[in-house]
Amino acid sequence: AWPKPPAKVLDIAAGHGCWGIAIAKAIPGAEIHAVDWRAVLQLAERNAQKADVAARYHLVPGSAFDVDWGTGFDLVLLPHFLHHFDAETCAGLLRKVRASLAPGGQVLAIENVVSEDGLSPPWPAAFSFLMLATTPSGEAFTAAEYDAMARAAGFAGVTIDEMPPAPH
Repeated sequence: AWPKPPAKVLDIAAGHGCWGIAIAKAIPGAEIHAVDWRAVLQLAERNAQKADVAARYHLVPGSAFDVDWGTGFDLVLLPHFLHHFDAETCAGLLRKVRASLAPGGQVLAIENVVSEDGLSPPWPAAFSFLMLATTPSGEAFTAAEYDAMARAAGFAGVTIDEMPPAPH
């Protein structure tokens, strides 16, 4: 649906690599740059080889907060990452992301979004409790909180679209 498909994609906290690999398969010629810990990227690299996109799948090992991942990205993916941190830390990372975008570049974050009262929908509300128990300051944020983070990073704001139901 892009007017111009992304040619250079950054996948932050790539994990298994499936998000970036899906883009590489859908957009011939797209170069994917995957950021994550070296041991984690070994799995992503194997998955890229199985998907026959390894030649366009570039590993950037290290912490997303510290590693120099470069610039000129048409698309930056943030799949299931922001919820691990507090809003100030997220805004700081989003500033770094914004600085790495090519003109017209976009950011796609995939997250659980909780209602303004923090009590619904059931999965994001429960997920926020999981983050409370397993991270120093993470949580499922509201749409307004994501918008505030984006604005603090210099973006015009966010658009939130609901994804099809997931297995959970």
